[in-house]
Amino acid sequence: MQVNMHEAKSQLSKLGEAAWSGESVVIAKSGKPYLELVPHKPVAKERKPGRYKKQIKLSPSFNDESKGLNDLFEADL
Repeated sequence: MQVNMHEAKSQLSKLGEAAWSGESVVIAKSGKPYLELVPHKPVAKERKPGRYKKQIKLSPSFNDESKGLNDLFEADL
Protein backbone atom coordinates (compact mmCIF):
# COMPACT_ATOMS: atom_id res chain seq x y z
CA MET A 1 0.00 0.00 0.00
CA GLN A 2 1.27 3.48 -0.83
CA VAL A 3 -0.10 6.57 0.92
CA ASN A 4 0.85 10.22 0.71
CA MET A 5 2.49 12.06 3.60
CA HIS A 6 -0.68 13.91 4.65
CA GLU A 7 -2.71 10.70 4.78
CA ALA A 8 0.09 8.97 6.72
CA LYS A 9 0.00 11.71 9.37
CA SER A 10 -3.71 11.27 9.95
CA GLN A 11 -3.73 7.45 9.81
CA LEU A 12 -0.44 6.48 11.43
CA SER A 13 -1.98 3.96 13.84
CA LYS A 14 -3.79 2.17 11.03
CA LEU A 15 -0.63 2.11 8.90
CA GLY A 16 1.40 0.80 11.83
CA GLU A 17 -1.04 -2.08 12.30
CA ALA A 18 -0.87 -2.86 8.57
CA ALA A 19 2.94 -2.96 8.71
CA TRP A 20 2.84 -5.27 11.76
CA SER A 21 0.46 -7.61 9.95
CA GLY A 22 3.03 -7.98 7.16
CA GLU A 23 1.68 -5.55 4.61
CA SER A 24 4.16 -3.36 2.74
CA VAL A 25 3.51 0.31 3.64
CA VAL A 26 5.20 3.01 1.58
CA ILE A 27 4.79 6.71 2.36
CA ALA A 28 5.09 8.95 -0.69
CA LYS A 29 6.12 12.59 -0.95
CA SER A 30 5.02 14.43 -4.08
CA GLY A 31 3.85 11.11 -5.52
CA LYS A 32 7.27 9.44 -5.21
CA PRO A 33 8.12 6.74 -2.63
CA TYR A 34 9.85 8.46 0.29
CA LEU A 35 9.69 6.16 3.34
CA GLU A 36 8.91 2.54 4.05
CA LEU A 37 7.13 1.72 7.29
CA VAL A 38 8.43 -1.50 8.83
CA PRO A 39 7.89 -3.04 12.27
CA HIS A 40 10.68 -2.71 14.82
CA LYS A 41 12.56 -5.94 15.49
CA PRO A 42 14.63 -5.81 18.71
CA VAL A 43 18.19 -7.04 18.39
CA ALA A 44 19.01 -9.86 20.75
CA LYS A 45 21.94 -8.87 22.94
CA GLU A 46 21.80 -11.75 25.34
CA ARG A 47 25.20 -12.67 26.71
CA LYS A 48 26.15 -16.30 26.62
CA PRO A 49 28.95 -17.11 29.08
CA GLY A 50 31.60 -19.41 27.67
CA ARG A 51 30.73 -18.62 24.08
CA TYR A 52 34.41 -18.18 23.13
CA LYS A 53 35.77 -20.96 25.32
CA LYS A 54 38.87 -22.55 23.77
CA GLN A 55 38.86 -19.97 20.97
CA ILE A 56 40.94 -17.27 22.68
CA LYS A 57 44.46 -18.13 23.76
CA LEU A 58 46.66 -15.94 25.94
CA SER A 59 50.40 -16.08 26.07
CA PRO A 60 51.74 -17.83 29.19
CA SER A 61 53.50 -14.56 30.06
CA PHE A 62 50.28 -12.51 29.84
CA ASN A 63 50.24 -11.75 33.58
CA ASP A 64 54.03 -11.68 33.94
CA GLU A 65 55.00 -8.41 35.61
CA SER A 66 58.71 -8.87 34.86
CA LYS A 67 58.23 -7.36 31.40
CA GLY A 68 57.80 -3.89 32.90
CA LEU A 69 54.42 -3.12 31.38
CA ASN A 70 53.60 -0.82 34.29
CA ASP A 71 56.84 1.05 33.59
CA LEU A 72 55.68 1.74 30.03
CA PHE A 73 52.48 3.37 31.28
CA GLU A 74 54.26 5.38 33.94
CA ALA A 75 57.20 6.46 31.74
CA ASP A 76 57.77 10.16 31.10
CA LEU A 77 57.52 10.58 27.34
